[in-house]
Amino acid sequence: MKANIGLIGLGVMGQNLVLNMNDHGFTVAVFNRTTRTVDEFLAGPGKNTRIIGTHSLEALIDKLESPRIIMLMVKAGEVVDQYIDKLIPLLSPGDIIVDGGNSLFTDTQRRTIALKEQNILYIGAGVSGGEEGARHGPSIMPGGNKDAWPAVKTIFQSISAQVDGRPCCEWVGDNGAGHYVKMVHNGIEYGDMQLIGEAYQLLSDGLGLSANDMQAIFTEWNRGALSSYLIEITAAILAYKDSDGQPLLKKILDTAGQKGTGKWTGINALDLGIPLTLIGEAVFARCLSAQKEERLKAASVLPKRPLKFIGDKKAMITAIGDALYAAKIISYAQGFRLMREASKEYGMALNYGDIALMWRGGCIIRSRFLTDIKQAYDANPDLENLLLADFFIDAMKQADEGWRRAVILGIELSIPTPALSSALAYYDGYRSERLPANLLQAQRDYFGAHTYERTDQPRGRFFHTDWTGHGGKTASTTYTV
Repeated sequence: MKANIGLIGLGVMGQNLVLNMNDHGFTVAVFNRTTRTVDEFLAGPGKNTRIIGTHSLEALIDKLESPRIIMLMVKAGEVVDQYIDKLIPLLSPGDIIVDGGNSLFTDTQRRTIALKEQNILYIGAGVSGGEEGARHGPSIMPGGNKDAWPAVKTIFQSISAQVDGRPCCEWVGDNGAGHYVKMVHNGIEYGDMQLIGEAYQLLSDGLGLSANDMQAIFTEWNRGALSSYLIEITAAILAYKDSDGQPLLKKILDTAGQKGTGKWTGINALDLGIPLTLIGEAVFARCLSAQKEERLKAASVLPKRPLKFIGDKKAMITAIGDALYAAKIISYAQGFRLMREASKEYGMALNYGDIALMWRGGCIIRSRFLTDIKQAYDANPDLENLLLADFFIDAMKQADEGWRRAVILGIELSIPTPALSSALAYYDGYRSERLPANLLQAQRDYFGAHTYERTDQPRGRFFHTDWTGHGGKTASTTYTV
């Protein structure tokens, strides 16, 4: 019996994807660098299935039907390249390699082009949903060499999450498009998690609410416009009790880890000149949290304002919910704006409505208003920014006052809200007819002859002023991101 697909890397994600494929009627051959893991998997979760275990790459390839499809679920970076190098001599023209890890999109671009020259088809597929998603239906974002898509489409769309009868998997675009979209997904995930954390701290430290109180609030929020996977699990976390009956959350050390995809998103935004302020602040907030010992020292010598909240708690809870919702919209608006720029820069031809559909189920950032994003792009595929869509214009108007009250609460009580407040600053900046960049340009021209444009002259004409009376007429070259 030949397998429909082979998978290398039996970690948590790999094992659960294999079991998911098996459940949907596909025969999977598996290999792991530590071959004992293969035997343990087949004796455990993979027992009494069609899954075929192998102890070498040669044996894995021999078990696959043609064209051979090999999916890598291994650590991103050098390990992927090492496996590709080992597989190439064993493959035939038209065979397919799929990288399902969190690879940097530029690596996927490079691999797609290099393998095409050797007549091997390559796909970089972002896979989101964690352990549960991999087992029962993830969001899958494939990109790379489109000639490979027909061979893997049935498998991927069958095992992906389904929403309203549609699979959360569709072809994203050429070369590194799949991993690029997954990178932005993870950046938005960073932002969402930070926003929820700030709302949690405003409720806990600002309003003095108990874990049970907050669990009820997040449960209620999950029934409305804020409905999402991350809000849902936050309510579950707040309800979870340790062995002593106390909330476990209070006992978890406040230092956050990260694997780099949020950082990649921020770096790429800087490269493309797109303001991705909220996600950037979310990454830096994790960095600050990791400086635990230094923060403890600073807390002992840098006093906080000794204030307590006085007022209508119920109204403030509503305001915090408004702030969370508005800032979440900003996070997605910035993320989709970045994808729009990348689509032009890298020739990806991304379909933003389809991306929103792929994120509606299975993935970590799945939420109710992704349907609204889809509808916004259906109405206007050339939409410059989600904030300009009617639905989001109205949503921001309704949340504006509460958003500001929540940020002010944080300022008054010395509770940091870097993501909530930076999102508000972006929103105010984006809708400003005039920003102080005119002074900034004047300063640049003053000290470096970097030139400026004038409001009374056509765009694209640059001027230099001899501000001191003893400077020259020569201007520096201009550079625009």
